[in-house]
Amino acid sequence: MSASQQPRRTRDLGIVVGDLPTGPVGAITDVPGVRVGHTTLIEGDDIRTGVTAIVADQLTSRRSLPAGLYVGNGYGKLVGSTQVVELGEIETPVVLTATLSVFRAADALLDHMLTQPGREAVQSLNPLVAETNDGFLSDIRARPIRAEHVLGALHSARAGLPAEGAVGAGTGTAALGFKAGIGTSSRVAPTSTGPVTVGVLAQANFSGVLRVAGVPVTPAAVGVPTGAPRPAYEPEHPGNSCVLVVATDGRFDARQLGRVARRAVFAMGRVGSDFAGGSGDYALAFSTAEPGGPAAESDLEPVFAAVQDAVAEALLNSLFMASTTVGYRGRVKYAVPHERMLALLREHRVELRT
Repeated sequence: MSASQQPRRTRDLGIVVGDLPTGPVGAITDVPGVRVGHTTLIEGDDIRTGVTAIVADQLTSRRSLPAGLYVGNGYGKLVGSTQVVELGEIETPVVLTATLSVFRAADALLDHMLTQPGREAVQSLNPLVAETNDGFLSDIRARPIRAEHVLGALHSARAGLPAEGAVGAGTGTAALGFKAGIGTSSRVAPTSTGPVTVGVLAQANFSGVLRVAGVPVTPAAVGVPTGAPRPAYEPEHPGNSCVLVVATDGRFDARQLGRVARRAVFAMGRVGSDFAGGSGDYALAFSTAEPGGPAAESDLEPVFAAVQDAVAEALLNSLFMASTTVGYRGRVKYAVPHERMLALLREHRVELRT
């Protein structure tokens, strides 16, 4: 295994998912007003975790945005989910972190929102914080995430291409047998009222067999060790979850956004998810469009295609942009070796675009 491999995005490797065009940077931030920030926490040998924040600027002037949620498998913690289902809206940025740090992160997000202008008299607020379990590479019981880490991610949120791979909430995550992390992508879908941008950010940490352009890519097939030996009583968790955040500037209502979120979870199967029972697979979709809709149902068809392609590419980006990581108790998760994977794809006559 080469330690010098440079992270590369899916398209930089010549792998193109679908036919729809991406937005300018191929990220969730292609949706106007959406920004992403990270806090990456690496301490000593045992802490490999962090926070990722997805911020919609439209919430500065509006109290809420329409949203839909789909739960593929509910073995996870998504603080604020029931109110999203009940009211079909989000009131805060979306924060991602590690499982046992969700509750501290929610408290920090609540503190942050209560200090915002215009919310001086607010007596009810629904913070949204989701998680995946990074306990294989990080000492999750230490619960190292503090308020300053959440605020750091919120305050550092920027437009443009966000960092991907082993950063923020993806610092200690793994998926499909390899090191993974945060990935993002976007698509522009044609509709009857004009182009609609769909952006996705993924926190990838789930099991299955990686499939790239339909080709199974197992660690053994590309010469990757499965990791440092572990005692028999310390098995690796089989699921561990995936959180998908979908943003769009399409004028969709909560019901329609729920349908979009459902397709986002379906798209996990394209890259090889086994949808394990121990996995919390969630998709949250929200719209930044000005009120005045909803869009025609027929306009959902190209958006369904867009979100599935964007999710598949975001998940691949989470893997290909990650670096081999050594963490808790000396455990290792290896990055996908790009050249060996590309050689495998060529053997299966996959056409790579250069």
